Amino acid sequence: MIKRCAAGLLLVCFGAGAASAACSEDVVRVVGDFGQANFKVDVADDDQERAQGLMFVQSMPTLGGMLFVYDQPGHATFWMRNTLIPLDMLFITPAGVVSHIHENAIPGDETTIDGGKGILAVLEINGGLSSRLGITEGAMIQHPSFGADSVLPCPK
Repeated sequence: MIKRCAAGLLLVCFGAGAASAACSEDVVRVVGDFGQANFKVDVADDDQERAQGLMFVQSMPTLGGMLFVYDQPGHATFWMRNTLIPLDMLFITPAGVVSHIHENAIPGDETTIDGGKGILAVLEINGGLSSRLGITEGAMIQHPSFGADSVLPCPK
């Protein structure tokens, strides 16, 4: 079944078999009241990759993104120095739940974006896309970075 979003983007609604297909290092599955969407991501899971992030990237595919993963939950703050495209930032708890969304971060802005405490990962996607798709706080994330106790664990 295919679901059309207000913005004209297409989301493919998958059956149970797709859950395991989404569990790869380069795919983040977001599930919520809107349905679900799979984002093709690069993973930043060390200090150097997290520091570089999406700086100097001139464009990103519509359902592309970057997943920042930390060694342990903490207080996540970001800024947009040297970032050329607007971004939505989804701040994610260790259970794989979106606890805060910062929409349309302004390219080049050095104002601190505070995602809160207890954050294990941050998903950056194209600016405005979370609203266009209907992604809200409370959405669930599936990715191998979240353990067996997460709300959408990857199948073993």
